Parts: sequence; structure tokens; C-alpha cells
Amino acid sequence: MRRIAISVVASTMTLSLAGCGMLGATGDPADASPTKGNDLTVGVLMPEKTNTRYEQFDYPIIKQRVAELTNKQGKTIYENAAAKPATQIQQMEKMISDRVDLILLDAVDSKGIAGTVQKAKDAGIPVIAYDRLAEGPIDAYVSFDNELVGQVQGRTLVEAIDNPSTADKIVMINGSPTDPNAGQFKAGALNELQGRVTIAAAYDTDAWSPTLAQSEMAQAIEKFGKNNIAGVYSANDAMAGGALKALEDAGVTKLPPITGQDAELPAVQRILSGKQYMTVYKPYPEMAAAAAEMAVAKIQGKDIKFDSLTRDRVDSPTNKRIPAQLVTVVAMTKDKVKSTVVADGIYTVAQICTPKFESFCEAVNLK
Repeated sequence: MRRIAISVVASTMTLSLAGCGMLGATGDPADASPTKGNDLTVGVLMPEKTNTRYEQFDYPIIKQRVAELTNKQGKTIYENAAAKPATQIQQMEKMISDRVDLILLDAVDSKGIAGTVQKAKDAGIPVIAYDRLAEGPIDAYVSFDNELVGQVQGRTLVEAIDNPSTADKIVMINGSPTDPNAGQFKAGALNELQGRVTIAAAYDTDAWSPTLAQSEMAQAIEKFGKNNIAGVYSANDAMAGGALKALEDAGVTKLPPITGQDAELPAVQRILSGKQYMTVYKPYPEMAAAAAEMAVAKIQGKDIKFDSLTRDRVDSPTNKRIPAQLVTVVAMTKDKVKSTVVADGIYTVAQICTPKFESFCEAVNLK
């Protein structure tokens, strides 16, 4: 993936990607001759259910936006592979057989799905890769700059350690080796961690499993001692929860800073209570809405609008200069909860500040 120029606002660590597509862009209707009307069908394939965001946020927003863009005539068909590559292939093949107009694909196995992407192309069905960059002849990609996400995680983790040095041991709990995003998160984090701290142990965690993450963390604690771990790099929030459980089971009272990603509700609450240091908040409403707009524009042949939404370019192992939109990310610590997930309507204060967390919410003026 090519490097995107960024600017860092120190107070919020909000990272702005230069050249991103304009979410609200439209084109003059006269600029294109739509090849299909509003009675269209978008197939949506999500990868797994461990991370709750796909079914709670991404898909509902895509479904709603497709309906809005098509005067409620367009529809979506949804499937979730539950982290099983073979299941996703079957789901995608059925969508191809059913002749959907376009497939939004969040791949379980980006390499393994390439042949099925080719089948879709052969059938004249465009495929837009969503969140994870699938291999094969995809038509576009909408996601976040994943290496940048890892950089944010790694940088924030180092900053959370008092007087960081190479004497400080870090445990890395990376994502699934079948997910291309996981490798990019890892590469970005390593750019920030190497030479500043010591990576004492690193794990690539199949299926992003919190249970495996807990086991991996327990192994690291047994090897290095419960009081000799200065920080935990967890690639997402679900695995951060597993790592935390291992630390608590080992009797660690002064928890090291733990990173995460996805701003899941339990993670937001852990951050407020001091059990998890940060998460990377990725504004799903913006990405999901962009995906829906790209899909409808592609199906309807509105090339100018589609091009305005895909001004970035990315490379996969099989294809180069794929049209893309890369959306901004934020390092969310406890003082950024209000300006991110609450401001964007992901969670209400009532959902976050249950009786167990009321005092922590009050401490950051979250009311």
C-alpha cells in the first residue's frame, strides 16, 4: 500500500489522510448515463462475529444508505462467514449464482477468496473490498490506512510507558495471519516499537480469537514474570479483553498499558476504568456510508461520482493501483470518548456509563 501523507494533531492524535475521496461528492447527473435504475441488489459479505461491529454498525449503515440512495427501491442481502473461509466462498458463490448487482466483500481469507472474486468478474458482477483488501480483480477498496492504525497503536503504547527504553518488555498479540490487515497493523506498530522498547514475545492469533489471546498472554507471563511486562500491544479490543483476563488471573495489580482497536463498548468501559489504555476508533458510519455510495454509483454507471469517491490508490499482491477511499482514524484514550463514539452516535452516555462505570464517567466529565 502506498504511503499517504498525514498530519498529526497532537492534542487528539487525529490522523488525516491526504487525498481521501469526498464522501458527499456528487456529479452532475448529465455526466453519466446510468446503466441501471434504483431497483438494484447489493450483496454484503462480512467476515466474523467475534467483533460485534460488523452486525451492530457496518451492515445496518450500509443497508440504510443503499435504501436512501435508491429511493427505498434498492436492497441488500447479508451473510456473515463466522470466520470460516469455506463458508464465505459458498456464500459468495450463491450471490454470484443469484445475480446480485454488486458484492461488498470483507474477506475472511484475502488470498483464498481470490478465485471467487475472479468468478464474480467473469459473471460481470463488480466486487468492492470492504475493510480488508481481498486479492483478485476487485473494482475498488474502502477502508482505513491499516499501517497507520498500527503506527497509532504503537506510538500511543510507547507514550504510555514511563521513560520508555529497550529494557521495557512488550508483548505483541497480532491478528489473524489470514487477514491482510493484521500484517499491516503489525508492520505499522513495529515501526514505532522497534528500537524504543523490546518486543519480548509476539503472537499471530488465528481468527482474532480472544481465547487464544488469553492463552498467549498467559504464556508470556509465565516466561517473563507478571511484573516484567511494560506494555501489551493487542491489535484489537476483543483480544485485549483476553490479554487482560490473563493478567488479572495471574494476580497483576498494576496493569501495563494495553492497546486495542474498534472501540467496542466493553473496551470503551475498560478504557474509562483504566484497565485498557487506548483503542483505535475508526468511524464506521463514514466508511459504511462511503461503501454504499461507491456500490450504488458503480452499479448505476455513475463513473464521475465513483471516481470522486475513490481518489486514493492501493496495491494488493495480485492487482496494482486499485481505486480506493481511505478513511481517517483516531487514537481514543479516556479523554476522547466523548468526542468520538458519543459524538458520532455509536454509543449513548447511558450505554457507556452503567452504574458500574458511573464514577469513571464523572471523572472525565462524561454525562
